[in-house]
Amino acid sequence: MPDVDGFDEFYRGSRQRLLGFVYALTGDRVEAQDAVQEAYIRAWQRWSTISGYDDPEAWVRVVASRIAVSRWRSLRSRARAYLRHGATETVPGPGTDTVAVVAALRRLPEEQRTAIALYYLMGMPVAEVARETAAPVGTVKARLSRGRTALAGLLAVSDLEEATDA
Repeated sequence: MPDVDGFDEFYRGSRQRLLGFVYALTGDRVEAQDAVQEAYIRAWQRWSTISGYDDPEAWVRVVASRIAVSRWRSLRSRARAYLRHGATETVPGPGTDTVAVVAALRRLPEEQRTAIALYYLMGMPVAEVARETAAPVGTVKARLSRGRTALAGLLAVSDLEEATDA
């Protein structure tokens, strides 16, 4: 069993110094916090060994700085790849039909919405939807039927509203 009190005392006594050190290295408070947090997690996992070191804080400081440097390298590599390959193609936004269907789906009860999404969007058979939702097959069929009927009504109202607005 790890020495919880010893680790807690070590953490409270060293966290601000280490955070200040890594912040000075990175120039980014959030990155510094992430690196220091990861280093303390690793120290906790090995606390039975690290607590016996002459300077456990030095171990955590080295680990935190290596984590920070590793993140820099990763970001730099991504930036180089971005410059080499250019920006990714933009994905077109959803069409008006998709927006209308999603808005109508949001107005359905959750059980109907889930059944419709699993059946129509995921392509699951009714029996698999029943297993996924822990509902009898007949219930899933009823949810699909009621959901389709409700969607048809909601989408017809939406189409009617658009026609009168135009």
